[in-house]
Amino acid sequence: MRPLILPLQRGDEHLTEERCFILELRNRDDDPALSIARARVLPGVTTRWHRLRDIAERYVILEGRGEVEVGDLAPQAVAAGDVVVIPPGVRQRIRNSGDIDLVFLALCTPRFRWSAYEDIEAQP
Repeated sequence: MRPLILPLQRGDEHLTEERCFILELRNRDDDPALSIARARVLPGVTTRWHRLRDIAERYVILEGRGEVEVGDLAPQAVAAGDVVVIPPGVRQRIRNSGDIDLVFLALCTPRFRWSAYEDIEAQP
């Protein structure tokens, strides 16, 4: 790793099958310890139940309001400034309960890889 400043590339945002928009801010093979993505969920949308094998994730809520479900915890309201900690292999989803986009950073350690993503929508 070397010192680096990366300008925001807004045009790289894409809609995932999980039902949220993702903008990868940093996710590289040469920096495997951490990835950073900006996630955006539209009002009224709930992401699919999923989990990440061998990857811990943290959500840092930046804008909007939502309700997050992690593992067996009761659903909990989240808003700007809240942090959600998701251990590896734990199921998760988030719903935008507000009237503006729910925007949060997703910080993954080690870095996010699609091969670690498991869609478990059909499982409770």
